[in-house]
Amino acid sequence: MIYLDNAATTALKPEVFEAMKPFLLENYSNPNSVYSFAQESKTAVDQAREIIAGVLGAKANEIYFTAGGSESDNWAIKGCAKAYASKGRHMITTKIEHHAVLHTFEDLEKNGYEVTYLDVDENGCIRLEDLEQAIRPDTILISIMYANNEIGTIEPIREIGAIAKKHGVLFHTDAVQAFAHEPIQVDELHIDLLSASAHKFHGPKGVGFLYMRNGVKASPLIHGGAQERAKRAGTSNVPGIVGMGKAVQIAFADLAARNEKMAAVRDHLITRVLDEIPFSRLNGHRTKRLSNNANFCFRFIEGESLLMMLDQKGICASSGSACTSGSLDPSHVLLAIGLVHEIAHGSLRLTLSEESTMEEMDYVVDSLKAIVERLRGMSPLYEDFVKNQKEV
Repeated sequence: MIYLDNAATTALKPEVFEAMKPFLLENYSNPNSVYSFAQESKTAVDQAREIIAGVLGAKANEIYFTAGGSESDNWAIKGCAKAYASKGRHMITTKIEHHAVLHTFEDLEKNGYEVTYLDVDENGCIRLEDLEQAIRPDTILISIMYANNEIGTIEPIREIGAIAKKHGVLFHTDAVQAFAHEPIQVDELHIDLLSASAHKFHGPKGVGFLYMRNGVKASPLIHGGAQERAKRAGTSNVPGIVGMGKAVQIAFADLAARNEKMAAVRDHLITRVLDEIPFSRLNGHRTKRLSNNANFCFRFIEGESLLMMLDQKGICASSGSACTSGSLDPSHVLLAIGLVHEIAHGSLRLTLSEESTMEEMDYVVDSLKAIVERLRGMSPLYEDFVKNQKEV
């Protein structure tokens, strides 16, 4: 099997599992308990918090553990909407956000909030002048993803943060795809809130965190106990938190070298596809993109058929976000960058890991060439296109 769907989830690293195992089998205590048996769990949770804060240039008490990226996004957006409602009820985001962000804003719109959805250019980048023009006196939050989960484009986060700070508006970034893949310093980038999820960087599923700058108010999303400094109720997922901390340590130990290696393999894949498969296009910015992301569209074919035939070749891929798997509609991201439905339907997202090799990419491209040729051979649209080309 060649697994190229690392944007959907990643394999748990053995070292991460080993770090988690004692807290699954031996020290199963609740870190909020007062007896000495709980101290080891509490210490482990505190250490993970310190590790994550350290790589972000943040303070440990600015890290709040959650059940994953979707919860962190919901908390950041709904929490700020509620806490700052007296200041204003207008917020800004983009048309290419993950649905954890888009659906959260849609829910707020039903409750009297106003949301501006920024357009993006053909590469998926926002226009900074559009952002600045969208800010109003009653704007309370800007939420723009660090890097797009489908096409891999990295947004101009530093400039966005500077604009938000200049206007006194809070800035949240969904960094679920970018954290532990890109170096992020929250102070340098003027980020007030940041969402991340462990399973995107070889940690366990079901755990993530929200970075919330000290002084930022975000009303609790989950009510109950006084965990996470009384801001997020629920018994701490100690094994998950420990695993996430270990995954962060591993990821940042060789971040630059790993990115360089993945980018070389990714670029080999992109070059071969564009050079050898006619009527193919790369989606997203050619260079300002995540090191492991390659997203293509192939004209005259349907993406679901392509995925099924790749699966028969032992290749795991996707047509976009795993959260919209099964939808018959084309990707909202691809439509937002200007693709027509017919082309957007023929999309393929290949996301690598550090284990991906040049040899695997060659096998993938060779398989793709044969599959695309076969599918186009069954397409009346392609047949008509070729016929018209010959007549011209």
